[in-house]
Amino acid sequence: MALSDTACKNAHKHEKASNNKAFKLADEKGLYLLLKPQVDAWGKWWRFKYYFGGKEKGLSFGTYPDTSLLQAREKRDAARKQIAGGIDPSITRKIEKAGSIENTLSAIALEFIEAKRNN
Repeated sequence: MALSDTACKNAHKHEKASNNKAFKLADEKGLYLLLKPQVDAWGKWWRFKYYFGGKEKGLSFGTYPDTSLLQAREKRDAARKQIAGGIDPSITRKIEKAGSIENTLSAIALEFIEAKRNN
């Protein structure tokens, strides 16, 4: 059964929350809301579980309510399209975080070597 926005808002009142342990509320197609007890509240994170190359993998889509249910579903759908196209979304995310090729370790090492040659 798919989550609703009301269910996300009131997730900390779920019967599983009475144990004061982390738990998951499943949405659909691999998306779930992970709830963890914090000092004075419950932290809520959007997670997406998928399989790529025979291995289980996961992505985080942000925290609730900063990332709404609709936004999390859109991110999930985009990741599923990448998987269907044979692209691992976690690798794509790592490349995007690293930025351009100029920021890679090998590029920095080559720049360092060139600088030492010129001195």
